[in-house]
Order: sequence, then C-alpha cells, then structure tokens
Amino acid sequence: PAAIAKQAGKAAPAPSSGAAPRKPAGPVHAADKLWTDWSFGALPELMEIKKGNQTLIGFPALIDHGTGVGIEVFDEPEVAASRHALGLRRLFALQIRDALKYLEKNIPDLQKMAVGYMPLGTQEELREQIINVAIDRAFLQEPLPADAEQFKQRVQEGRGRLTLIANEVARMAAGVLQEYMAAVRKIKDTKNAPEATADAQQQLQKLVPKNFIAIAPWAQLGHYARYLKAITARLDKYRADPARDAAKLKELQPLEQRYWRLVAERKGQVDARMQEYRWMLEELRVSFFAQELRTPYPVSSKRLDKVWQQLQQ
Repeated sequence: PAAIAKQAGKAAPAPSSGAAPRKPAGPVHAADKLWTDWSFGALPELMEIKKGNQTLIGFPALIDHGTGVGIEVFDEPEVAASRHALGLRRLFALQIRDALKYLEKNIPDLQKMAVGYMPLGTQEELREQIINVAIDRAFLQEPLPADAEQFKQRVQEGRGRLTLIANEVARMAAGVLQEYMAAVRKIKDTKNAPEATADAQQQLQKLVPKNFIAIAPWAQLGHYARYLKAITARLDKYRADPARDAAKLKELQPLEQRYWRLVAERKGQVDARMQEYRWMLEELRVSFFAQELRTPYPVSSKRLDKVWQQLQQ
C-alpha cells in the first residue's frame, strides 16, 4: 500500500497528503504496551500504532518480549509474518506455563540425546528447540488465530496434544542425533579420502547446524536420519571404488555451488522453489552414494537442472 514506506524494515509514518491509504481496521494501539494474553482486539491486515507523537501504518505483528508481547507494524508482510510467529509462540507459552514446566522435566531421553548434541550445543539449547517446535506444531498451524476467541480455542485444542507432539519431536531428534554421531565418527575414522571426507564434513555442517531442529522443515526432518546414514554408507564404500566417488562428486559440486551462491545473494531468504531444489540435492546425494537407502522420488542431475531453470524464471 502507498502508506507503507521502506524504513529499516518497519513501517514509516503515514503520509499526510497524496493517495489515501487503505484504512486500517480496529483501534490504534500504543507501540510500547505489553500483553500477556489476547486482550488487544482483533489483528487486521493493516494496523495503525502510535509511537511517541508518530502514527505508523503497516502489517501488524506480535513481538516477543519474553514476559509479554508487544505490537509493531512492518512494511514487509514477510518480515511481519516471521516476527509474528515468534510473538504468537510466546503468547501461547504464557497461557500454558504449567504444561511447559512439566515438559521441561519430562522430555524422553534428553540426557542421552544431549551427548550426541554436545558438539553443537548444550542440553538446555536442545531442550528449548524441542519445546519450541512442539509449541509450533501444537498451536501455530495455519490459519493462525486472528482474534481472542480463535486464540482461546487454539489454546484449548493445543494443550491436549502438546506432550504427545513433544515426544514425537524428541523421538525424531534422537534418531537424527544417533546418525549424526555415527557420521561424525565415520568422517574422523576415514583415512586417505581427503576430498570425500571434506565434502561429507561440509554436508554435515549445512544439514545439522546448532539449530537444526528449529529451522528444518518438519516434513524434511523425517528424512534427516537417512541423509546422515548415506554419509556413513558412502565412506564405508569409498575404498572399494574411489574413482566412482570422485566422478559423482565432480557431477554434484556445480549443482550445489550454484544453489549456495544464490542463498548468499538472497541473504538467506529461501522461497518454496529454492527449498525444493535444496532437498533434491540431498536426495541426489543418496542416489549417488547410497542407492540402497532409496529416494522417495526419482532424482537426477537433469531433474535438478530442470528445477533450476524454473527457479531462474
């Protein structure tokens, strides 16, 4: 809308003249107020807020301040959506404090998982990721609540399934970390294969960063254990045919390099098409280096080229 100007990611003051902006619905809110429950009315598509003596217009988002949430407006709907998800997660968490206290003490096999996670981070960081993903899956399914009634209903619905979901997230994380430890050991123990082990190490760092549970698309997290198994299987086979490994790596590298270049150019902003290509790369690795683990769909360099062409349009 004309009223929304670029200014460090936030909406600028509404102009006093020129084209009239679409009128935001709902009351005008103060930007410095914090809420611990949904008592601020419905969130419209566009909103006005007062900040000092300025009135800002933009896409509204709940902002996580730890002890409560504030409301800010942004000129970019994507920025507003990502910030809003975090604020909404905090608002749900504030409604279910007792359930979260129970969860913090009862994540299955947390200490065992923390041993595998040790090269990446602490047990506390692992626990926080599992709980945050569980909250997202229990409460933040689309369409997101837009008013107090919808929010209250979602709290009631999500509370009943939170523990079950958290156990599922923990089980999946445990499977990934088990294969992660195996891959780390295999890379360390594989001698005289510098190119293959360097490539496997890079793959591992991109696939399993410190916050992998939080950032992995849920549908993909279920495939992580297979991707990691493929690393171990590849290095197991390496000595039998190093020339084949080198040839497949040579075919793979330009397909990967162009993707990571594009990610850097877009400053980490990855859309659905890029995500599709990203996970096809992992499936191609399985196909090249550990065919026995199978891929859920046919994959080849030609298929990746085709998706890449669509990406460029």
